[in-house]
Amino acid sequence: MKTAASLALSLTIAAQTALADCSTDAMLVFDGSSSMSEVGFDTGISTRIDEARQAVARIMPQVEHFRRIGLLTYGPGGATSCTGLQLHFLPQPRAGERVAQEIGALEPSGLTPLSAAVEQAAEVLAYRSQPAVVVLVTDGNETCGGRPCTLGRALAAAGHDLTVHVIGFRVSVDFFTWNNPEQDPHSAATVARCLADETGGTFVSTETVDELVEALRETVGCPLIGQFGTAPRQTG
Repeated sequence: MKTAASLALSLTIAAQTALADCSTDAMLVFDGSSSMSEVGFDTGISTRIDEARQAVARIMPQVEHFRRIGLLTYGPGGATSCTGLQLHFLPQPRAGERVAQEIGALEPSGLTPLSAAVEQAAEVLAYRSQPAVVVLVTDGNETCGGRPCTLGRALAAAGHDLTVHVIGFRVSVDFFTWNNPEQDPHSAATVARCLADETGGTFVSTETVDELVEALRETVGCPLIGQFGTAPRQTG
C-alpha cells in the first residue's frame, strides 16, 4: 500500500509539473529565409517551406489547446537581408489557425538572423520575470553574425525560467564562418543547438514532414498530458 501511495503521489506531482510547463506561454520562431524555398538533390521533393507548412497545418490544431502561442518569423520583409524580423502576434489562446495562415502566406527571402529572432521572442515573453518557452524552427545556421551559444548563456543567466527548444528541419550547415562566428567548421551540427543546450531545452533534427510534426508536438504541445488527464483549461 505504501508503494502504491508513493507511486500515486509521484504521478500527481508529475502531472502538476506537466500542467504547469504546458500552460507556459510560447513563441514559435519560424525560419522564412530564402533557403526555405530550396529543394534537395531529388527534384521531386517539395521545398522546405511547402513541407513545413504541411506540418504546421497538421499539428497546430492539436497543440493549440495546451498553451497560448505567439508567432515571430525571420527572413523576408527587412530593409536588408538580416533585418527581416516580424512579430506576427503575441501569445494568444487557440492560435493554431492563425499560425498556419501566417506561415502559409510567407514568401521566403533574406538570410538567417536566428539569434536576433530568438532574443526578440524572449523579450516579448518577458522572460526575465516569468516562465517562457521559445520554439525555434530553422533549416540552417545563423548567417547574420549572431552568436547563438553566447546568447543562450545570457538568456539562461537572466531568465526567470526560460526554455528554448530548437528544431532543425532538413538542416544545411553554413561553413562560411564570416557571418556565423561560432560555427565549428568540423561539425555538421547547426550552431543553433547551443540555444537549447544552454537553456535546458530540446534539440531535434528532422528530415520529413512526419518528423517535424512530432517535434512540434513534443515542444509546442504537451504529450505528457495524455498520461495524466485532460488538457489544461485555456485562459486569457
